[in-house]
This record gives sequence, structure tokens and C-alpha cells, in this order.
Amino acid sequence: MGIINSEIKPFNATAFKQGEFVEISEADVIGKWSVFFFYPADFTFVCPTELGDVADKYEELQKMGVEVFSVSTDTHFTHKAWHDSSETIGKINYFMVGDQNGSITNNFGVMREGQGLADRATFLIDPDGIIQAVEITAEGVGRDASELMRRVKAAQYVRKHPGEVCPAKWKEGEATLSPSLDLVGKI
Repeated sequence: MGIINSEIKPFNATAFKQGEFVEISEADVIGKWSVFFFYPADFTFVCPTELGDVADKYEELQKMGVEVFSVSTDTHFTHKAWHDSSETIGKINYFMVGDQNGSITNNFGVMREGQGLADRATFLIDPDGIIQAVEITAEGVGRDASELMRRVKAAQYVRKHPGEVCPAKWKEGEATLSPSLDLVGKI
């Protein structure tokens, strides 16, 4: 079974957010757009650049009704220590989820077999808890929060405008397509 258009599975975890440890579950995802941003480990090299990039876009994501959950198999205590010791990570205001037993990482199918680490993976979840987009990259390939923002805007547009789709490189305000027999073979 493919993961796109599948419902997220139940989970419970402790996260670090804005100086506090908070309990979260799938109930915190339902009713809003969410991004699950998996990464291999705290105190590494590419991970802080990605997490910092998302932190720079977090306020804009919030205005779009999107919550961010970064997830690694580190503990919530480790997330706090990293947050307190790194200027880049210190600017994060979104949830930093501790998944030390790997249940969330396994639920999303991004656990590296035999390593206990998550792949670099991003999941966009709609307000119904349905996965709308996935991005997975190799260890050395960092992600771009600007592309994530574009993808969120496209998914939100399509949800609000049934019967329309967003073509490649679509940006907010640009033309969309209405699939029909008249378009077949003409694009």
C-alpha cells in the first residue's frame, strides 16, 4: 500500500517546545495542516541546517494554519540540550518530538533498518490526518523549506478548489489546470 492518501497511525510521544516538555498524539494533528519533519539525529551536521531553515519559515507556516513536528529517535531531553546549546536550534519554536522507541518513525516507514535512526523525510498531512505529500532524501542531501512552503500552498489550494490541480513549479497566484478530455495530449 502506498503512503500517499493514507491516514496517519495513532501515536503518543513527549516533545520539547518553547522551554517545556509536552505530551502529543495523533489528536494534535487532526483539524489542522501538519508537517512531520524526520531527521537522523541531534548534534549532527546537515540536520541543524534543515531544522534552522524550517524555523525561519515557522511563523509563515503558522499563519497558513500549519503545525510542525520535527522527529528523531533522540529523547526529548536531548532535544532540549541541543536547543539550549546551539544558536541555530535555539531559534526553533515548533515541536521537537522524541521518538526513542521508534514507534512514530516506524509508523511513517522511515526507520533505517538496523540503525535506529530516521531517514531524512518530510510528510505533509491534511486536517483529516491524510498524508498529501512525501519527500525523502539521502543522508547527505538537505531539504529546502521554501519548496516545502510551495508544496503546502499547492496542497491547500487543491483542497479548497476541487477539480483543479497545480502544475509543475506552480506558485501561489499562478494559473492552475482543470483536468478534462480537452487537455489530454495538449500539454
